[in-house]
Amino acid sequence: EGANFFGSNVTRGQFSPVYFGYDSIAISDSESGKIQRVASAMKSMSNTLIIAGFTDERGTEEYNRGLGEKRAQAVRDVLISQGVSGGRIQTVSFGEEMPADSGSGESAWAMNRRAEFGVVK
Repeated sequence: EGANFFGSNVTRGQFSPVYFGYDSIAISDSESGKIQRVASAMKSMSNTLIIAGFTDERGTEEYNRGLGEKRAQAVRDVLISQGVSGGRIQTVSFGEEMPADSGSGESAWAMNRRAEFGVVK
């Protein structure tokens, strides 16, 4: 269970996860509004943000760890482009570990292809 994968000093769930298409790091228009909300909030606080990237179960563990990192970096790049200091954003990848939905099939996979945000207290 990945409930505290960021550690006890990190608050999860303050921001909505950003979801990705299969084998993609592209951020769709429908997801970019979520990142804009994070950017706005970050401007009014001094906390550090952690972005964790995740994938579905398809592909090798090594490949998925790399893909999760690229997803987290893609979200980080958008936040920086919106004025958040890169020094306040850390990224981490869990690949296919800690799925949001432990089922198999497209509906579960779609929930697992994501980047989640954690705010360091």
